Amino acid sequence: MRRLLLGDEAIALGALHAGLSGVYAYPGTPSTEITEFIQGDPLARQRGVHSRWSTNEKTAMEEALGMSFMGKRALVCMKHVGLNVCADPFVNSGMTGVNGGVVVLVADDPSMHSSQDEQDSRFYGKFALIPTFEPSSQQEAYDMVQAAFDYSEQQCLPVLMRVTTRMAHSRAVVEVKDEPRAENELNYGAEAKNWVLLPANARRRNDKVTAQQLQLEQDAAQSAYNIYIEGHDHSMGILASGIGFNYVNECFPQGSPYPILKISQYPLPRKLVRRLMDECQQVLIVEEGQPFIEDMVRGVQEAPNIHGKLDGTLPRTGELNPDIVKKALGMESGQCFAPCEDVAPRPPALCQGCGHRDVYAALNEVLREYDNARVFGDIGCYTLGFLPPFHAIHSCVDMGASITMAKGAADAGQWPAVAIIGDSTFTHSGMTGLLDAINENADITVIISDNLTTGMTGGQDSAGTNKFEAICRGLGLSDEHLRVVVPLPKNMPEITQAIRDELNYHGTSVIIPRRECMQTLQRHLKQKKAQG
Repeated sequence: MRRLLLGDEAIALGALHAGLSGVYAYPGTPSTEITEFIQGDPLARQRGVHSRWSTNEKTAMEEALGMSFMGKRALVCMKHVGLNVCADPFVNSGMTGVNGGVVVLVADDPSMHSSQDEQDSRFYGKFALIPTFEPSSQQEAYDMVQAAFDYSEQQCLPVLMRVTTRMAHSRAVVEVKDEPRAENELNYGAEAKNWVLLPANARRRNDKVTAQQLQLEQDAAQSAYNIYIEGHDHSMGILASGIGFNYVNECFPQGSPYPILKISQYPLPRKLVRRLMDECQQVLIVEEGQPFIEDMVRGVQEAPNIHGKLDGTLPRTGELNPDIVKKALGMESGQCFAPCEDVAPRPPALCQGCGHRDVYAALNEVLREYDNARVFGDIGCYTLGFLPPFHAIHSCVDMGASITMAKGAADAGQWPAVAIIGDSTFTHSGMTGLLDAINENADITVIISDNLTTGMTGGQDSAGTNKFEAICRGLGLSDEHLRVVVPLPKNMPEITQAIRDELNYHGTSVIIPRRECMQTLQRHLKQKKAQG
């Protein structure tokens, strides 16, 4: 059977056809569509595959490990910065190993289309001594996730699978299986001596996992996904990984005259790399993201015959494309991907009617009354409050940093110090910061701008919906300084007075402006109308 699929959809379907029992994820572009596909798939519903969103990436990874402990297959999905959030269980999962297969799917975002950095997740696989797979096409993504689950169980290790934005969000025809694999049966094969990371157990596991690395590299050298393609012109050799291999192929529609080494499974197979280096006078390394392979191939010596990102042959930042690769190969480029000069750039903006707009309008009005007020922002739609017309926030570092940075600023003597955070981000990683603030009665005002959804990534369920007052009380906040308002223009006097009151209270206070996201509201109204 053939289907037209996004890379994300090919991964999701491949995981289902591999006998998946649960997907654990927090929404993050460009990985979100994997979980959404599984949530809507008939086979997943028929089998009862777990697909509810997790509170954050750390909880997702740990929940997947729990499913693996019981012998079943689990997929964990996140964007690259989410891997930082779950680094503790991810790195330790190399020490525990797995029982049922675990694939950790990470979607990197070169050019930072919706991210704070261009982090390359392959470094995490190397750091954690975990095998890494990197598909170069949608077909390979579908096939590879199934191979990754098999390999995870064969080696008793999790597998990191890395894609980038263009792979995740481009479509291709994929040949899919007619008969999905059955789910694993529940089993009790997990040994406590592997999973209880007391130092004595961890040292034993560390020796074993370190010793496995040679086998992992040998497997990579023989992998069907790592291919040495002969070429008659040995003046140049090309080492291409992941989607970079796709771009190289687009440069040579009739086939490359140069030998090509395609890398899609790590650890880096040094035997194949040495062959390419020995046979070719010059080598161009084409990889999306950071010069991960190039750094290893170059080592510490001068290597004038190796070209890539480190010598400027390819750009060090941003995405690659076929035009850039053609230029690196000394070929004429048609500049197919050049931006159209007739289209004026249009920066993103908060939706008309969005409740965040009213929050910022009220906040700006009040803060004009204070000298040197500072507003610490967070990750979400409301980060756009930095842009015109509001210019309302002064920082945005990572998920949950608004509250902790506001507290640190207050500790330094700053007043007023305001934190603004969204509902989904608050439960993701803001609650612990609020607990720190409450425990010290820090002189900060926290605004939890609640639009009843995870709006930035398309309106997924938010883990704390209708629970925020209870959470704040449970963390020790007094009712006297917990305020709920409805962000509408007609309520501006009430909202501004609430902000003013809490700024003037020298302790920790929380204001919750609550109104449904305009996008999900429209969706819900359409659904209601369709139901009659």
